[in-house]
Amino acid sequence: MKLGLLIYGSLDTLSGGYMYDRMLVDYLRTQGDTVEIISLPWRNYAAHLTDNFTFKLPPDLDILIQDELNHPSLIRANRKPHPYPIVSLVHHLRCSELRPKWQNDLYRVVEKKYLQSVDGFIFNSETTKGVVNRLIGNSLPDVVAFPPTDRFGEAEIKERGKLTLNGATEGKKDFNILFLGNVIERKGLHILLQAIRLSNFDFRLEIVGSLTAEPAYARQMQDFVATNNLTLRVTFHSSLNNDPLIEKLRAAHVLVVPSSYEGFGIVYLEGMGFGLPAIGTTLGAASEVIEDGRTGSSSSRETPRVSRKNFNS
Repeated sequence: MKLGLLIYGSLDTLSGGYMYDRMLVDYLRTQGDTVEIISLPWRNYAAHLTDNFTFKLPPDLDILIQDELNHPSLIRANRKPHPYPIVSLVHHLRCSELRPKWQNDLYRVVEKKYLQSVDGFIFNSETTKGVVNRLIGNSLPDVVAFPPTDRFGEAEIKERGKLTLNGATEGKKDFNILFLGNVIERKGLHILLQAIRLSNFDFRLEIVGSLTAEPAYARQMQDFVATNNLTLRVTFHSSLNNDPLIEKLRAAHVLVVPSSYEGFGIVYLEGMGFGLPAIGTTLGAASEVIEDGRTGSSSSRETPRVSRKNFNS
């Protein structure tokens, strides 16, 4: 069978969503299917909407899987009847993210139009499925395919059990906190930095994630660290993968990613594979991953939004 996967940018992009897409492609190819990657360029949302004037569905496929992230580019191309079934792979809806209501109202209209244009769905979580069903009253074929979490091989939970009660390994003074995610506002790094600024214990914070996804926000976080004399305790590593990332996971004592919304939160499970308790929020699907008081901690309240204007106050 010949399938297409439609994405923005490169399949090698380091994020949970793109990792899911890569593993899906690898699985399909091991089953004997041919998978063609169709890539549209990353631009802003308004520019993506203009793709509707030029983009056409690729020919000669049996099934086309579209990453729902591409929804603003595909409204016109998806007009029925389709030349083959179109399946939307939904990680989470843009209109579920924390932002001003007027923006989400716009995104909701566009996403609803897109979701109504496809023939079926792949969801990464029960939460994502529920959000889509409530938006469009879905009666289309669907499957919930949870992300794989074994890319690092055998888990190291037994070794993690050797930690002392205060969380520090023998011979180490600092408590090592790991933030793993692209440095974008939705991931909530500003909430974590505000919290550790008020702390009075010995810690190190390792921040692993792209600094180019939202450059202005990343610079703001770096400025906050410098302004509050945290540079000796907080380190930005940009994106890491494979052995360098494994080293950070092994060295950490807790994973903290206080996202305002997660469609699944694969990073929490990856951290748990190294024996790390996870701290997140209950917004989105994190509550499907984190069991409060057993595998980590999650707040039932909405992650507070700290504006860029008052962040350093």
